[in-house]
Amino acid sequence: MHVLALILAGAVSFGLTPLLCRLAPRLGAVDKPDARKIHRGLMPRLGGVAIYAGFVAAFCFLGYRESEYTGLFLGGTLIMLVGLVDDIKNISPRLKLLGQIAAAALLVAFGVRVEFLTNPFDGLLMLGKLAVPVTIFWIVGVTNALNLVDGLDGLAAGTSFIAAVTIAVVAWLNGEGEVALLSLALAASVLGFLPFNFHPARTFMGDCGSMFLGFNLASLAVIGLTKSATVISLFIPVVILGLPILDTFLAIVRRLYNHRPIFAPDKGHLHHCLLAQGLTQRQAVAVIYLVNACLGASAVLLTRLTTDQGVLILVGLTVLILLGCDRLGVLGKRRVPRIKTRHNSLPML
Repeated sequence: MHVLALILAGAVSFGLTPLLCRLAPRLGAVDKPDARKIHRGLMPRLGGVAIYAGFVAAFCFLGYRESEYTGLFLGGTLIMLVGLVDDIKNISPRLKLLGQIAAAALLVAFGVRVEFLTNPFDGLLMLGKLAVPVTIFWIVGVTNALNLVDGLDGLAAGTSFIAAVTIAVVAWLNGEGEVALLSLALAASVLGFLPFNFHPARTFMGDCGSMFLGFNLASLAVIGLTKSATVISLFIPVVILGLPILDTFLAIVRRLYNHRPIFAPDKGHLHHCLLAQGLTQRQAVAVIYLVNACLGASAVLLTRLTTDQGVLILVGLTVLILLGCDRLGVLGKRRVPRIKTRHNSLPML
């Protein structure tokens, strides 16, 4: 039964994606090329609907009825619809943010929340009334992180696949079988979409896909990975989603430092910096996949280590990632000159 649910998720996503490719232009859900973007023609961007449909098919097949999973379904549906409207109508960033907050609040209303933080020195830090805003902040933050890294063919989808599989493994090790299975269903729905999204992409997932994936990854992490009263449990979801979170945080810092709106696009994201070093799209995506996979493996390893060992791993990961970001120029000034190619310029997303 469990295997059938995963097959159903992938099959629905794979079967719907070509149909949505043809439907998207009729609805106006297309991504138009401009000076910042790499693609040259109109690109359909309804792939996220196929991912959503695949996940929902598996969800209904499994028949979970607990309150927290009902909230996951309703909140995920709302966030997908907000993204879908944005893909068709291009709504304002503020309105989109309000939609994200509403979806997160809906999830919280069904009992999904971070109740405590682990104190590295002694005991627990009970959040009390802060549980709701902290949970909403986490979910909205990760939702936007996945949305912002959706800058190259296959990047957000592959990142989400790796994160979903990692959450499944950690949840299973923690005895959270239902969360593990739902995470695998999410990964299967992404896998059904990926063949159409690898470079050169035939379609994009759009905001309806990237926000839906970010919302579900953040929500499943809260449901399945934050219940253990250990110091390391606090950091495992952050490690799994470390690269999108760090990239988003640094983007906000850059924009505030340069007195620009935090929602204004720029060319300082990690994938931009990799392209600026002369990598092709596929090479840049492969590098980011590799880093995400290493972070995922580290998150699994953290569940098997003592607290002291885990802290050493976390410190080492943080130092390595920050050094790499600084070397590439994600932190600001680029130290390595761009390698010249036969092309005069390379448009950025």
